[in-house]
Amino acid sequence: MQAEADLLRKVMRIDGWSTAVFGVVLLAGAAPLSGPLGLPVSWSVPFGVAMLGGAAALGLIAGYPRIPVRHAVCVVAGNAVSCVALLALVVSGLLPLTGLGVAFLLSGAVVVAVYAGLEYAGLRRLTAGRALTAG
Repeated sequence: MQAEADLLRKVMRIDGWSTAVFGVVLLAGAAPLSGPLGLPVSWSVPFGVAMLGGAAALGLIAGYPRIPVRHAVCVVAGNAVSCVALLALVVSGLLPLTGLGVAFLLSGAVVVAVYAGLEYAGLRRLTAGRALTAG
């Protein structure tokens, strides 16, 4: 059973660490990055805090001896929703983003889409392995 969870666990851990780093950057760099990105501090700080919470959740889920399928589904869905939300922020004009800010958010959307895809592949491998052992 362990082998089926390896991909999912590994990707969740990498996702968690990169999310934590990104959250720290948003928190620590909220004011200095505001001008170059056009991302207001009032948005950077809550995003950073949310990312740290998400990173902690990813670390906890990846640390379970047996990853619950429902948690893995939530991780995949959360990354998919994050991707769509980042794209919506870019196209909506809600934020006064600079060209660099648009590139920053679009690159974030690509990263979370890749994580969602890899975690989905890991989830499929996990559920297929559990179905084989249950049957």
